[in-house]
Amino acid sequence: MKKLNLLIVLGEGGHSAELLNLVNFLGNEFRYSYIVSKEDNISINHIRLKGPAYRIHRPRGKQTKRIKAIFKFFGVFINSFKILIKVRPYAILSTGPAIAVPVSVIGKLLRIKIIFVETGSRVQKLSLTGRIMYRFADIFFIQWPQLKSKAPKGIYAGRLI
Repeated sequence: MKKLNLLIVLGEGGHSAELLNLVNFLGNEFRYSYIVSKEDNISINHIRLKGPAYRIHRPRGKQTKRIKAIFKFFGVFINSFKILIKVRPYAILSTGPAIAVPVSVIGKLLRIKIIFVETGSRVQKLSLTGRIMYRFADIFFIQWPQLKSKAPKGIYAGRLI
């Protein structure tokens, strides 16, 4: 039987650690492809279950001015489209870096399943990415039961770290 391909969108730091723990838990049941921010020089070295890795700029950083972020966002959209056409994943899996939004929007337009896990650092309220992704993710996981009031359709399944 052919393994389903999952596209893993890695963030930086804790986002990547959480998601790579989940990927390691899922194990060899899937084929994996990865999107990693060009600004992230660490996450790619922690991938244990190998697969092709694609690098794209993140649409915004914490200090990015809004107008510059808008232009970068469109560049990420174009690059995301190219990657998704090449990879043809069954689903996109992410834990919440800003890069997940354009990749997931394009994925949704291409009828790819979107699985989003709100980062474990969010205990009382959803992140900006979480609030955006909640609207169109096919499956939305939360890591704290307190978030159920903010994300009623969210699935609480425990912590990733």
